[in-house]
Amino acid sequence: MGDEVKIDSQTFHHRLSTLTSAWKADKRSNNDALFGGVGSFIVLMGKNEETANYQKSNAMHYWLLGYEFPATLMVFTPDALWFVTTAKKAKHLEGLKGGKIPIEILSRTKDAEQNAKHFESCLDLIKKSGKKVGVLAKDAPSGPFIEEWKKAFGDAAKDVEEVDVTPALSIAALAAKDEAELRNMRDSARASAGIMTEFFVEEMSEVLDEEKKVTHKQLSDKIDRKLDEPKFFQNLKSKLSADFDTQQLDFIYGPVVQSGGTYDLKISAQPDENNLHAGTIIAGLGLRYKSYCSMVTRTYLVDPNDATESNYKLLLSIHEAIIKEAREGIAVKDLYNKAISLIKSSKRPELEKHFVKSVGAGIGLETRDAVLAINAKNNRVLKDGMTLYISTGFADIENPKPQDKKSKTYSLAITDTIRIRREDSVVFTNGAAADTGSVCFFFKDEEEEPQPKKQTKKDPKVGAVAASNITKTKLRTERTTQIDEGAEARRRDHQKELAQKKQQEGLSTYSEAVGDENGVTQKKFKKFESYKRDNQFPSKVKELSIIVDEKASTIVLPIYGRPVPFHIQTVKNASKTDEGEWAYLRINLLSPGQGVGRKDDQPFEDPTAQFVRSFTFRSRESDRFEAIADQITNLRKAAVRREQEKKELEDVVEQDKLVEVRNRKPNRLDSIFVRPALDGKRVSGEVEIHQNGLRYIDHRGSKIDVLFSNVKHLFFQPCTHELIVIIHVHLKNPIMVGKKKAKDVQFYREATDMQFDETGNRKRKHRYGDEEEFEQEQEERRRRIQLDKHFKRFAEDIQLAARDEGWGVDIPFRELGFNGVPNRSNVFMQPTADCLVQLTEPPFTVLTLDEIEVAHLERVQFGLKNFDMVFVLKDFQRPPCHINTIPVESLEPVKEWLDSINIAYSEGPLNLNWSTIMKTITSDPHQFFVDGGWSFLAAESDDEDNADEEDEESAFEMSDEELAAAGDESSEDDSDFDDDASADEGSEVSDEESGGEDWDELERKAKKKDREGGLEDEEKDKGRKKKR
Repeated sequence: MGDEVKIDSQTFHHRLSTLTSAWKADKRSNNDALFGGVGSFIVLMGKNEETANYQKSNAMHYWLLGYEFPATLMVFTPDALWFVTTAKKAKHLEGLKGGKIPIEILSRTKDAEQNAKHFESCLDLIKKSGKKVGVLAKDAPSGPFIEEWKKAFGDAAKDVEEVDVTPALSIAALAAKDEAELRNMRDSARASAGIMTEFFVEEMSEVLDEEKKVTHKQLSDKIDRKLDEPKFFQNLKSKLSADFDTQQLDFIYGPVVQSGGTYDLKISAQPDENNLHAGTIIAGLGLRYKSYCSMVTRTYLVDPNDATESNYKLLLSIHEAIIKEAREGIAVKDLYNKAISLIKSSKRPELEKHFVKSVGAGIGLETRDAVLAINAKNNRVLKDGMTLYISTGFADIENPKPQDKKSKTYSLAITDTIRIRREDSVVFTNGAAADTGSVCFFFKDEEEEPQPKKQTKKDPKVGAVAASNITKTKLRTERTTQIDEGAEARRRDHQKELAQKKQQEGLSTYSEAVGDENGVTQKKFKKFESYKRDNQFPSKVKELSIIVDEKASTIVLPIYGRPVPFHIQTVKNASKTDEGEWAYLRINLLSPGQGVGRKDDQPFEDPTAQFVRSFTFRSRESDRFEAIADQITNLRKAAVRREQEKKELEDVVEQDKLVEVRNRKPNRLDSIFVRPALDGKRVSGEVEIHQNGLRYIDHRGSKIDVLFSNVKHLFFQPCTHELIVIIHVHLKNPIMVGKKKAKDVQFYREATDMQFDETGNRKRKHRYGDEEEFEQEQEERRRRIQLDKHFKRFAEDIQLAARDEGWGVDIPFRELGFNGVPNRSNVFMQPTADCLVQLTEPPFTVLTLDEIEVAHLERVQFGLKNFDMVFVLKDFQRPPCHINTIPVESLEPVKEWLDSINIAYSEGPLNLNWSTIMKTITSDPHQFFVDGGWSFLAAESDDEDNADEEDEESAFEMSDEELAAAGDESSEDDSDFDDDASADEGSEVSDEESGGEDWDELERKAKKKDREGGLEDEEKDKGRKKKR
């Protein structure tokens, strides 16, 4: 053991403390279930032997020391650790002294008596610690040192009871890994997966494609020699750690390649001398990196029949279900029972007898930790940080349609290395894809592509687009402007049914009073930590001055002779003022009740506690206070900006890696532009279809990967009536495109060709007249048709490649489109089978119809040329979607379309305050539906109709006197609206008003009334004529 040995003292004491703490906790539990009540245990290491599989003693040495110390005895007690080893090794152990747990090192020499005394001291320690001593029963060390210990221990063995602590050390020490161990596990697993996918698959494909005769042993040896090529691991797509050292890589399992009907699914399997057979090929390998192991196994199917592929899909579903089930708190046996239950409930329950008896075990320093063997009897419980290998398989299945003699029986196997977490497990070997698209190879009839299945026709009454909605023309002059009363009545009845259905669904969904207080999701109190330890304070705090620590986002203020840190998130603002020769710096802190309205969003753990609202400091250094105030302001702005960026990107997901097509050239579409553009520049590139997603590559080498599993909708929009032809991908979760997040990725090509434009090209100079224009139009039409066919075929190829995802190509119905303003500009909205979209002009609009709760039409009243439409989504936490300024000519078609896709709608004359409405709903959805739900929208519409009717009636109402006058007038013959009638009416009024005056006075007043009353009566008579 050379001078390069350097033991990490901090890691040693941390792990030793972890082990002894678990041991003491087991003693305090009064049942000693784990350690069996031992007072001490020994770990005995014999001579160094080259073996692929570590024993528990090897694992304990690597776990504590990072190295193997041959011919060494370790005696553990809850309060001490003793070493017995050679003097040379003892020098390396001296640096471990001085920790919380005392370390005693006994050095062996050539003096046999002295060595015997060391063993006697250890035996005395064992006896004092208790009557039970822990041993590693399954370990079988050898060598002279072991023989000496056995002789010394044999005399004292009658006084103590030996207890096997192998399970205890696995659970308490080795099973749950820390960050450093998990990093080594991850690098080991990525290297294993990289060799499998980026070397073995290529070699296997070449052998099969060129029909070479290569034995399993030769192919395995070729994989084995790959460890001698450091450049291979540097160029792996699954990035390894920056300090990855290929010198510390070694095989612990395989590599093993099996095919041709002879299979062994055990870890001890060895490759044979048979040639590689094009059928079912099982390849497995395991690597050890820095003493930590990983394993991966894949089954590759060459020209499989339906039965073989179906059985593999079943195995893959079982494998994925086990990985999904594996999490903290789950008993190990439940994983195996889960697999058996899936087989029994499948269409092939007879495969249970072919299923493996164990589906994995623990892995780490040991290749296989049997303490965590995943079988039907193991009651151990999984914990966060544990690592397992999951190995599922069917052995020796009979092939109903064998290709040849060697294909009569076959086996299937999948192995992955995973890490257990609290919620879901992490697959370290996910770089080696196991889906059918990645493991199935077809060398026969490659040119024959599978035809897409014919889709069953949907009922036009149930589908998103009813056939009756498609109109022949968009011109008002060519179609009737009269409202179809029958259609309106039918829609009204249907809408009542939909409203009742929505009400019932709401009551059943929100059966209890659940919601957010005040309709707003309550923000959680955040704790901000500036420094964890005193030594992290800036060195200038000794000066007791105001310090702005930008690195820790903290302000350190001197208060009563002590430096007190305040995180920038607790600071509201800072300002500096001057008064005479003094400068004042005021720092305001956040406290309850300071904010106004929406700004009061700072949560507090205890709002009733006492808070310091501000600090004021005085100094003659005005410039320094000015600089400090600016620093605090800039630091506050930076913190706010970081929070906003974090909030904006919180829904962005990191996609899995794209699995490229290996056995053939990917289907691609060239001369394509993408939106949003990479780096904001418009550069053409090409789109490729790979096994699990799409990849866009421009001429600069920039890439955009879109996985099929993250695709929500796929649209193809032809270039009819448009300038571009589009393939549009709407995602489930946003991804990063360049430096911006995007939920829509669009691939397009311009439909026009500049070389055919008639803007002064040379062709125009030699030919004149309409003939040239006609040819150009014909050529343009042909080019557009060809472009549509090309893009549509590519979209269908995408659908075929992602046939397991459950979505297809959606094409907008232009006949049902209408103009509107979903964002800022007026665009053409088009329904599809599943969505309402606008794909031509960014920002794009994609509204999924299944996510719509109700629609409400606003500003629907006589005399207005436009109306607005609001879609309330089923997720009440999301804001409603608005499409404004829709022409009133589209009102009836929009109503008919909404009714045909079974969306309940209502209409009203005013714009509603939807933010207030949604707050009311989210505060208590149950009470909202108890109070009538969405009926208030329809009630508003009905009230408005009634109000209109009342207004119309009131506009034509007549008083009783007017009715009497009208009755008198109707009884007179041919006297309507003449001067005599006016004079008589005026005289009657004058007589009623006069009484007791002489005739001269009455006559003079009568003439005056005639002059005034003639015009008034004439206007009144005209008004009565209109009323009649």
